[in-house]
Amino acid sequence: MKDFLIVGAGIAGVSFAELCKQHNKSFVVFDDNSQPSSRIAGGLYNPVVLKRFSEVWKAKEQLQLAFPFYQNLEEKLQTTFDYKIPIYRRFASVEEQNDWFTAADKPSLSEFLSTKLIDNKYASVNASYGYGEVLYTGYLDVKKLVSSYASYLKASNLFISERFNYETVEITSDFIVYKGEQYKNIIFAEGFGLHANPYFNDLPLDGTKGELLIIEAADLKIDVTIKSNIFILPIGDNLYKVGATYDWNDKTNVPTETGKKELTDKLNETITCNYKIVEHFAGVRPTVKDRRPLVGTHYNYKNIHVLNGLGTRGVMLAPFLANQLFNHLVLGDNLEKEIDIVRIYKKRNLI
Repeated sequence: MKDFLIVGAGIAGVSFAELCKQHNKSFVVFDDNSQPSSRIAGGLYNPVVLKRFSEVWKAKEQLQLAFPFYQNLEEKLQTTFDYKIPIYRRFASVEEQNDWFTAADKPSLSEFLSTKLIDNKYASVNASYGYGEVLYTGYLDVKKLVSSYASYLKASNLFISERFNYETVEITSDFIVYKGEQYKNIIFAEGFGLHANPYFNDLPLDGTKGELLIIEAADLKIDVTIKSNIFILPIGDNLYKVGATYDWNDKTNVPTETGKKELTDKLNETITCNYKIVEHFAGVRPTVKDRRPLVGTHYNYKNIHVLNGLGTRGVMLAPFLANQLFNHLVLGDNLEKEIDIVRIYKKRNLI
């Protein structure tokens, strides 16, 4: 009997699988490549909500887990996917400058926001009011991470590339059976695919479509991520990732002309040099109506669990949430109440 069956090999499923590896827990991962949100993710990690100059929930705790976790994975997989790239918040006015310095004085934000005003040093960027630098930021090549980790698991016969069939799950009081194999627990880490899951499709997973571009711009020559109403992230060879849109109605992974126009309009406001669109892609982020992840155990089945709702900050959240769920199931630790799906079951009088 294996300890865990993990459904989904995005950044959440990978994080949980790696914890199983580290603690000698047996597992197998199922993934059918149907949910592209991890593979098309922007990949930025940033402890500050730059639209409102407010701290990300438990940012310090998330970063303390994420940095060594990803470094360990880089060493294990012998590849690089974590890049420590500064984020420069482009100011649009003197008022924004003032708001930045007011925020930087707050104890919860002081270690994340530099108090040095940075003059514009990039000829091809419109930034007459300069920038503020966010500290402890970077870019994770999520596609490279999840594909490398899948290959690592396949080499040990721990990865099965097929669609999970919910109808064939057999539930007993102490374990579940799937395709003749016994497992102590199932972890569903399916991203937006949760909507097809009969155990958890009643959870308030909303889903927000995001579209991104890869552009080629030989004259842009920036070595930091520029953040305004879009982000422009250098990824090498004069290529830049540009994003992102937020569409709460369209739940498809199909790029749209509307999305492209929104991104190029904002890009044209930000930079002055020529560029060429190399790629245009889209995916649905697993967002939640109350802006908190969905982690925990089914109200009726003690062996069936969910790890979902990472939204737009999956790079920071994934190791933190995986640790929360792993320690809850293995050590009996309590989940943070903000992420525990008990909050939803209580409102519905299910527990």
